[in-house]
Amino acid sequence: MKKTRIDTRFAELKEKGRPALVTFVMAGDPDYQTSLDIISGLPAAGADLIEVGMPFSDPMADGPAIQKAGQRALANGQTLKKTLKLVGEFRKVDKTTPIVLMGYYNPIYNMGVEVFIKKAKSVGVDGLIIVDLPPEADDELCLPAMEADISFIRLTTPTTDDKRLPTVLNNTSGFVYYVSITGITGAAAPDPKKVAASVAHIKAKTDLPVAVGFGVRTAEQAEAIGRGADGVVVGSAIVSVLEASLNKKGEATAKTVKNVLKLVKELAKGVAKAGS
Repeated sequence: MKKTRIDTRFAELKEKGRPALVTFVMAGDPDYQTSLDIISGLPAAGADLIEVGMPFSDPMADGPAIQKAGQRALANGQTLKKTLKLVGEFRKVDKTTPIVLMGYYNPIYNMGVEVFIKKAKSVGVDGLIIVDLPPEADDELCLPAMEADISFIRLTTPTTDDKRLPTVLNNTSGFVYYVSITGITGAAAPDPKKVAASVAHIKAKTDLPVAVGFGVRTAEQAEAIGRGADGVVVGSAIVSVLEASLNKKGEATAKTVKNVLKLVKELAKGVAKAGS
């Protein structure tokens, strides 16, 4: 694989001595334009990498907040095609911030892997996190994506043992996503000491950066987790702030973009402290 924006960004942050802030937003939540406005504002607010959710009707690994975000997006007509268009529009104003698409295999399979990869590459997608494709299915999407220089980022969890870890790390690129707690997204807060030990264990087996997600909601938590990781991923907290800003009909208000970017600025300050 050629070097991607993900590799470049993590290398830059390593030189600065601080972890990355990785932010997750659902494409099309609560509508296409609002999600584009949010994504476009994330880099200036302090996001180093952006995960863009591909809404899916049966999101088995997502907690309530992200499930509802996906439902809102789908109800407003968001499709995989529109999600790729969203990335393309973002790329017109930002050529350097890495974009990772996160979601499930079904919509990609329905579009056709070859078509999807070609479009994803053309709009400026840097990586994929597909939570329901195990390493045993690398031929399906992982290897074709890597051939197109799109990173395939894999998740490891507290239950990934030493026997399984090499299989998970094989063909992983960009970074390793460590799920700090078992269960669904947005659940309990992670223990920074346990997380740091787990990250160190993974880093002993790979040269890839390790970013930690699931359960990080505040600047203080981002700082604590960031001290023992190469990146901190925040999703449910951002999506929850977005949801709280909507009107009774579930539509965006004047507060929606502003409140999301305000939280991201606070999280970025926490991550910056982790490097100080």
